[in-house]
Formats: sequence, C-alpha cells, structure tokens
Amino acid sequence: MNKKTIILALALALPLTASAFPGDQPDIEARHANRVEHLTKSLDLTPEQQTKVKDLFADEATKLKAIHEETQNRLHEILSKEQLVKLEELKKEQHGKWKKKFAALKDKISEPNE
Repeated sequence: MNKKTIILALALALPLTASAFPGDQPDIEARHANRVEHLTKSLDLTPEQQTKVKDLFADEATKLKAIHEETQNRLHEILSKEQLVKLEELKKEQHGKWKKKFAALKDKISEPNE
C-alpha cells in the first residue's frame, strides 16, 4: 500500500473523529443554535434569515455526515484488516489528544480573569 494513500486516508478520517464522540461536545442542534445566535447578534439577522441559516446548517450537517460515512466505507474497502485495526488505534490516540486540548481550553475559559 502506498504511503501517500494511507496518509491521505488518515488526513480525511482523523478530523472527523471528534464528531464520532458526541458525549464530549454539545449536540449538533445546540451547536447550530449557538452559531445562529452569534450570527443573529453580529449581523442583526431577521427571523426569516435565522430560519434560513438554521436550515442551511442542518443541510451542512447532513452532507458532512454523508461524506464521513462514504469516506469510512471506502477506507474499509481499501485498507486491510490489520490497517483498519491500526487506523482505529490512531483514531483513539488522536481523540485522546483532542480531549486533552479541549479540557485545557475549557479550563482556560473557566478561569477567572486576574
């Protein structure tokens, strides 16, 4: 197997692993609501615009989920069983790193200003 193919597969798979662990982050609807709220305040969106933006974000989430699933299916077709096991280990490792960064960021945000 070509090294570039494996690296490409990992590059496509690893950024999406965070979405595979929904217990560690707000659900998608809450994130969309936060985004819409932020845009509403920043851009003074009308109620009609807010509805359209919500729909747009929901459509985006559906498309991203489909892309993620297709990527995973294609990886399962391309990689050997041993490579898939190693890929899962890499995902877990990456998730651990992400979790530490997220916790550190959360701690930093919750610290009172000095």
